[in-house]
Amino acid sequence: MSDPLPPHDWPVLERGWVWLCGAGPGDPGLLTLHAVNALRQADVIVYDALVHEGILDWAPEARKIYAGKRGGKPSAKQRDISLRLVDLARAGHRVLRLKGGDPFVFGRGGEEAQTLVQHGIPLRIIPGITAGIAGLAYAGIPVTHRDVNQSVTFITGHDASGNAPTALDWAGLAQGSQVIVIYMGMKHIGQIAAQLIEAGRAPSEPVAVTTTATLSDQRTLETTLACAEADIAASGLEPPAIICIGQAVALRQALDWVAQARGEPPRNLDPLDRRRPAEAG
Repeated sequence: MSDPLPPHDWPVLERGWVWLCGAGPGDPGLLTLHAVNALRQADVIVYDALVHEGILDWAPEARKIYAGKRGGKPSAKQRDISLRLVDLARAGHRVLRLKGGDPFVFGRGGEEAQTLVQHGIPLRIIPGITAGIAGLAYAGIPVTHRDVNQSVTFITGHDASGNAPTALDWAGLAQGSQVIVIYMGMKHIGQIAAQLIEAGRAPSEPVAVTTTATLSDQRTLETTLACAEADIAASGLEPPAIICIGQAVALRQALDWVAQARGEPPRNLDPLDRRRPAEAG
């Protein structure tokens, strides 16, 4: 791109360096300026499956290497990806490792960074906007709200073996996490929901499932903890998805700004059903 970035002391991507960069949740407009600066300098870009193709257009002359990993499909091994970054840097390239969302939020960026450090490769970390916040914001769901929750917990829907997490304290989550946001949890949502209900979470608690976060074809399913597995199966939604559990989901009835931009009125101006003390008696 020929247009200059706004005046700033922009860092220079040197040969032999790897910049580990978050590409955001999908919409290219949510890319950071540091990421754009990186794209304009890189010789080689190693990118993941969730990186929008429009983002790669910012680097028309760079060599692009696909290193996406998708569940249930043939994928590159993480160790091989990490070592390839080492090889590219040692060959004198200016390497950009581009990962969907934020590289340190369930993106295995920490593992790649460790490998680079262990092999003496200099690196820079460029954070990105994570889908667990942005995708829900596009769905009209704030992950924090003063009247709903003072905490939010982010968890992964599977462990290293691909199964539902076994190391999580489900009772602690059910009792202490007011809003739970799950990455990569669609496959195991039935098991996850059952664990939370068994640990004391209400079966009727609101749940939202958002796919293709922040893009024009984003879809959001509203359901409940008890019905989530069946409703997801009936909906035809496909992963990857962000799942939100908690009363914050109800705010979508008032804050679905994408639907309102299409001319649809809010479904409920006060979905929390708050009443002033004088009305409550």
